[in-house]
Amino acid sequence: MLERECPLNPGNSSGEPHWFQAADILGVGVRTMRRWREKSELNGCHALFDRRRQMPSPRRAPAAEVERVLRLYRERYRGFNVRHFYEIARREHGVGLSYSWVKDALQLAGLVPKRRARGRHRRRREPRACFGELLHLDGSPHAWFALAPEVRPTLLTVPDDATSRVLYAQFWEAESTRAVMTALRAVFAEHGLPMAIYSDRAHWAFHTPKAKGPVDKKRLTQVGRALAHLGVEHIPAYSPQARGRSERLNRTLQDRLVNELRVAGITTIPAANAYLRDIFLPQHNATFSHAPRDPEPAWVTVGDLDLDQVLCHEEARVVGRDNTVTLDRVVLQVAKQPGRRTCAGLEVVVRRHLDGRHSVWRGTQRLGLFDTAGRPMDAATAVHGRQNRPRTSRLDRPRRAAAGPQRPQASL
Repeated sequence: MLERECPLNPGNSSGEPHWFQAADILGVGVRTMRRWREKSELNGCHALFDRRRQMPSPRRAPAAEVERVLRLYRERYRGFNVRHFYEIARREHGVGLSYSWVKDALQLAGLVPKRRARGRHRRRREPRACFGELLHLDGSPHAWFALAPEVRPTLLTVPDDATSRVLYAQFWEAESTRAVMTALRAVFAEHGLPMAIYSDRAHWAFHTPKAKGPVDKKRLTQVGRALAHLGVEHIPAYSPQARGRSERLNRTLQDRLVNELRVAGITTIPAANAYLRDIFLPQHNATFSHAPRDPEPAWVTVGDLDLDQVLCHEEARVVGRDNTVTLDRVVLQVAKQPGRRTCAGLEVVVRRHLDGRHSVWRGTQRLGLFDTAGRPMDAATAVHGRQNRPRTSRLDRPRRAAAGPQRPQASL
């Protein structure tokens, strides 16, 4: 009876098809049909039933764990992409399920939309080989604080091309020359000088005589002057596609950082910078950075170079007849210098440093150091500057010593 009902019996004499002919009819491979035949010979046709259609898998996830994962995403991490949510769920909530399972569960629950895989657009440029060979510098203005959407700060980032490691990230009110120089000083002081820096053609980076045209490499900005003095090549980008790595980094940060700042309840720039420095940036680099192709770094040591005298706003001036120079309406009174009657007519360099202080230089000689309002700060100005001498009242002044015996007053 069993032999008549099972068409896979090789020893048939009733005109039924052979097992390899049945494979062609069913549209399966010969090897698959051979395995089915062996199962039917050992255990009968009941061995051909798919047990997964009759009972749940013994490796299925517990229902309580499924509900916990869905509740975590629905109540706390809504808006996170699947990869970001999966990393946080494993790290902070002890979820031990696979990424594919979490993705399928979120999509089946309607919490995450299904997207088609992106096709290949173009071949990406190979990253540089050495750590420190090329740095990207870019600012991204965005509504970073979901709990305070009216605040739109700029996130300034400096990633390395060879390792995808973010060396600097900080929020600023705007992408200014001071913000860029502060970022460069932090990177240079910690790692050294890179071989080149790649950036867009913003106002702080290059002078562009014609809109969307080539940059004027002879007319340098303050950042360009500082990089040229340090021997760092400054490469301009002429399209968003050319800055693909920095653009993808900004997209990743806008996707992940906005959600994390919302969960942490952060609405101010100082709190966001502290979160960036202490929590987000170490985790981001641990996830996305990788080792360079060449283990030999390309950084050049700073040595005895004073970065504060290079990474600053610098302009040439001529000392006026009243021994003063002016920078952006801040008047700096140059004190009397030893061995010189006056400083009027001298060609000097006035620098405004990143901390707001000012200094006046003639070659390697510093003629004065001033605060943000132009008040003298160094000892030389305090000694030689007439404006800093303490005034004494008439009663506090010492009396003249008598040269001889006083004349007796004439009697009336």
